[in-house]
Amino acid sequence: MNEAPLEVWVIDDDAAVRWVLDKALQAAGMRTRSFERAEAFLAALEVDQPDVVVTDVRMPGTDGMELMQRLAARGLTLPVIVITAHTDLDSAVAAYRGGAFEYLPKPFDVDEAVALVWRAARAATRTRPGTATPGAVIPQMIGKAPAMQEVFRTIGRLSRASMNVLITGESGTGKELVARALHQHSPRATRPFVALNTTAIAADLLESELFGHERGAFTGADSRRIGRFEQAHTGTLFLDEIGDMSPALQTRLLRVLAEGEFYRVGGQQPIRVDVRVIAATNQDLDAAVRDGRFREDLFHRLNVIHIVTPPLRERREDIPLLLEHYLREAARELGTAPKVLAGDALALLTRFEWPGNVRQLVNACRRLTVTAPGPEIQAADVPAEFGGRGETLAGTPDWSTGLTRWAEQHLERGAREPLLTRAQPEFEKALIRTALARAHGQRQEAARLLGWGRNTLARKIRELQLDL
Repeated sequence: MNEAPLEVWVIDDDAAVRWVLDKALQAAGMRTRSFERAEAFLAALEVDQPDVVVTDVRMPGTDGMELMQRLAARGLTLPVIVITAHTDLDSAVAAYRGGAFEYLPKPFDVDEAVALVWRAARAATRTRPGTATPGAVIPQMIGKAPAMQEVFRTIGRLSRASMNVLITGESGTGKELVARALHQHSPRATRPFVALNTTAIAADLLESELFGHERGAFTGADSRRIGRFEQAHTGTLFLDEIGDMSPALQTRLLRVLAEGEFYRVGGQQPIRVDVRVIAATNQDLDAAVRDGRFREDLFHRLNVIHIVTPPLRERREDIPLLLEHYLREAARELGTAPKVLAGDALALLTRFEWPGNVRQLVNACRRLTVTAPGPEIQAADVPAEFGGRGETLAGTPDWSTGLTRWAEQHLERGAREPLLTRAQPEFEKALIRTALARAHGQRQEAARLLGWGRNTLARKIRELQLDL
């Protein structure tokens, strides 16, 4: 006896979307019904019920989110696939928190939509949707590229969970932003978020920084210190650059993750904590495990969920959106009107490889806001280091012209701070970030490119308080 065909109901106020989905699903052997409004769909539920629901989010009358709430109120656990043109992080999180089986951004691939319907139909029992707790908006999480949409989906899927997460990606790709989004869209959102760049602390002080110390534990320990784990109790601890942690500290961290307790340095009493750990690195931890530089058991404790932050060169469609956003941010910081990009300047910046990723783009927006002479940024205003027109006729790099202009403006404003005191740290920061980006985060190689030793590079990163 043949099984009855799968029944799929589609709700979307766009007739073209309904038509495309109807044809694709019917071609795959499914039966379909289409509704322009959610109210008609809800009325039809009084006499029949589909196997899968596909709904738009923003529609006249009852929208997709309210529709899922009304399904839950009726005790219906139908698998719902949400489709939407609004491909931001908040939309993804709201869809999953509302109980969606999957979130599909427009424009979508029809074959992918059909495959999702099959997956939804095969899904086992559905859990009842939980009550959504609004998370904080993170405007810097911008992206419509498929790689960023996958990051948004993962954050949304984890919005009701508190498991450990490992974030990997090149320097400047926004790993801390992802960590903050995971926290702010989680059950721990109202609890502490504590961030620590493990390379910003001297190796001999990192143990105390993480676990705290008792008075008299070592020379200079004049009072008890509460470490980052205790500060993050019931919340989230973000450990950046975890790949550079020493073997001894890796062992202590593993014990905390396994047992939920630790001892302060010099302490005799165990301290119990409930902490979600999100770790990040720009290193290849698989290779580090194979080489014996990173504990395999710690790697598996951290790598419960793995998120990869994509480099900017792999999400070029997002570059115009990011430029527009950060030009507005730079103008707000400086108290000026936002500048806009001429078409030729936008083309140059979109083609640029951005070795420093989003962090480099943010710095470019700040610099262009200061140095571009008019309200519209032209191609001639884009420095060579950001893919601009290269060198001047005299062969002098374009950055030196901009530096000269900045120095003149600094003096004209009557600033008391000496030129070198103001400029040298920024100069060193730019070179360090560029060298690290070119070396894919490998500090030994970055130090070689800079002409320094590794210890000098580590000291400079600490002194300049670089957020890498």
